[in-house]
Amino acid sequence: MAAASSAAASSLFSNPSSSLKPRNQSLITPNSQLSLSSSSSSLHSQPRLRLLLNHGHRTHYLSPASAAGSPVPGRFTVSASLDAKPTVLVAEKLGEAGLNLLKSFANVDCSYNLTHEELCTKISLCDALIVRSGTKVTREVFESSGGRLKVVGRAGVGIDNVDLAAATEHGCLVVNAPTANTVAAAEHGIALLTAMSRNIAQADASVKAGEWKRNKYVGVSLVGKTLAVMGFGKVGTEVARRAKGLGMHVIAHDPYAPTDRARAIGVELVSFDEAISTADFISLHMPLTSATSKILNDDTFAKMKKGVRIVNVARGGVIDEDALVKALKAGIVAQAALDVFTVEPPAKDSELIQHEGVTVTPHLGASTAEAQEGVAVEIAEAVVGALNGELAATAVNAPMVPAEVLTELKPYVELAEKLGRLSVQLVAGGSGVKSVKVTYVSARAPDDLDTRLLRAMIIKGLIEPISDTFVNLVNADFSAKQRGLRISEERVVLDDSPERPLDSIQIQIANVESKFASAISDSGEIRLEGRVKDGTPHLTKVGAFGVDVSLEGSIILCRQVDQPGMIGRVGSILGEENVNVSFMSVGRIAPRTHAIMAIGVDDLPSNEALKRIGEISAVEELVFLKLYAYNLMVTHKQSMILSQHQDQWRASPVRQWSRRQACYWSPVW
Repeated sequence: MAAASSAAASSLFSNPSSSLKPRNQSLITPNSQLSLSSSSSSLHSQPRLRLLLNHGHRTHYLSPASAAGSPVPGRFTVSASLDAKPTVLVAEKLGEAGLNLLKSFANVDCSYNLTHEELCTKISLCDALIVRSGTKVTREVFESSGGRLKVVGRAGVGIDNVDLAAATEHGCLVVNAPTANTVAAAEHGIALLTAMSRNIAQADASVKAGEWKRNKYVGVSLVGKTLAVMGFGKVGTEVARRAKGLGMHVIAHDPYAPTDRARAIGVELVSFDEAISTADFISLHMPLTSATSKILNDDTFAKMKKGVRIVNVARGGVIDEDALVKALKAGIVAQAALDVFTVEPPAKDSELIQHEGVTVTPHLGASTAEAQEGVAVEIAEAVVGALNGELAATAVNAPMVPAEVLTELKPYVELAEKLGRLSVQLVAGGSGVKSVKVTYVSARAPDDLDTRLLRAMIIKGLIEPISDTFVNLVNADFSAKQRGLRISEERVVLDDSPERPLDSIQIQIANVESKFASAISDSGEIRLEGRVKDGTPHLTKVGAFGVDVSLEGSIILCRQVDQPGMIGRVGSILGEENVNVSFMSVGRIAPRTHAIMAIGVDDLPSNEALKRIGEISAVEELVFLKLYAYNLMVTHKQSMILSQHQDQWRASPVRQWSRRQACYWSPVW
């Protein structure tokens, strides 16, 4: 029977290799006791049920409840005595303010200088990991986590030490702290620039050695010299501002930098070759990627001015260090000031390090007291927010959306997920979902509406109800592609005020059968449309029928003959079942013809109640749709009362908790 159910759910997507399993979800509230009851004789006969908790690799068993040691037929209980806090592993030193913030929310394990093997062993017990630049978070780390690791926090800007592809595939969010150390890194870049131009480090060592060689350490002036800033992000921009204050002519190269931002501070954006060939000084501020690895090499050094000076406070790997040594010896590069290296720490006998024309520091770019505390707080806030299920403005492997846009889009994000969740539940089990069309209606220009976040949440809503996959902003596109699910997007520009980001979102699923025929549009697709009203998502159209349904709790949709007394009859049946009705809405084509009644309920009605509603003579079809996430979720130090009525799970009360730990129950034979 379980296999049959699994196969049926798998058929909802066109990719037959997807191991999709139907699941019932209930989000549980704290401080109650978990019990299972059933009138099913087959369930009574099982000696016990096993509850598998995907937390800390601990298994908790459901055993028959008993009175004075005697089993009570059909009733099972479990008490989940789990730690109420998630576990955060801090693998490199973090500022005290950040640690204190983490400790107020989580169990914090500060284990520094772990070997790769030790990290892989420890990570399976952790929900979050915080690193700086010295810890490599590889695919093996994500695989070793067993799916428990939900967020990796990089205390700093660069993320080249984290395997982003592996993180995405494993549904792990990667966040960084891109702003707190921006000024510190820029200041260090300027410090190296001035120290190099005036031979500060070499002169200091000479004087301390008892020498007084003023003529040997004659420097060069910065005023009027051309500085090429390679990478015009946050740090590069701040370096440019400060260099302008020193009287330098600043040019920059960055294929993604907006021209207006550069122009605003008096910087000219130029090509890569023009930047390196005209600069007297080159300051590197680019990330380490496959495209930038060893971007300064024999070929590029050959294009530079003779006597150029280079500063690197970005990533060591962007310079071919052997090529730099050759350029120094040839006089192409007069001096270099380096804070970062391909291998850190570099070898003591490194020819580059020992070269008299090279000034070096041990990766001090972010090493100010203020920056260290700022980075610690910024990454701690990002990690805590991610574990709380909040949208992260600093996520690096999810849609990058500014914080103010996240706030504005929040109700539309909820609308997008719920429309996806509703629409996939309308698909009949034998149909294969191959493509979904999403239409965004907005008065804003296409460039002013970033739909990546909305698309991710629609994918989440489409996949999670019929899969055991946990979909988040990180792995949404990957999860859709893995299942052969194609998402097409269309934007319709509305002639209205652009004050709100969206007027409506419409989802269409083509070439499928529907459990609710009235959801099929005139053109033959399942079609749902929704809007945000007063900050709350509403369902506004089902097929060709207009409705007005607040998307809260769960929904019963009835197609009926429009006649008096229908609302009262349906409401009476639900009232007898003690099912609380939160709203009712009736949409009709014309009086006394056909109508759709949408009923919002706070509780799960039994199959018997749904059957009684369906037997009302005027009701032509009926479907029950769950809006909340309905995998069995057990949180720490939580329990609940869970009853099984025939094949329906009922959880009461139902309340969302942001940190989702999935568990599954199955008979132990």
